Amino acid sequence: MTTDAELEFVDDVAVFFAREGMPLIAGRVIGWLLISDPPEQSAAQLADVLGASRSSIGSATRLLTPSGLVEGVRRRGERQEYFRMAPDGWSRMLAARYAKTAAFREITEAGLRTLAGSSPERRERLDGVHELYRFLEGELPALWQRWEAHRARQAGG
Repeated sequence: MTTDAELEFVDDVAVFFAREGMPLIAGRVIGWLLISDPPEQSAAQLADVLGASRSSIGSATRLLTPSGLVEGVRRRGERQEYFRMAPDGWSRMLAARYAKTAAFREITEAGLRTLAGSSPERRERLDGVHELYRFLEGELPALWQRWEAHRARQAGG
């Protein structure tokens, strides 16, 4: 039996991700998969607990699986697919986001070349974004290494 406190947590997660531009139902799926028992849930189970249609659950899981955060799994002898938070899914999702930092920095760099003859005022916004992404591109690898070392220490003891 799902408690009101559990559903409130699920809704809090959903609102957090909705503010990031994600559909509310996808955030609710994330929230429930973070605390569900068992960890693997069928689309029917997700629809039931979240009070959503199977179609909405299907759309949400299709949105969440490419990032590696959620994965579909099958149980031997069953045709039904189950969904769960992927082991290391959060790290993989963030790593994919961080990998895009260099690509966007390159785009901003091209934009600055395009505006090379423009006034400093016109270049100012783009220059600020470019500098931020250049900084992140340099700093994120070290941050990621510290995270990996921390995770290894946690797993080891």
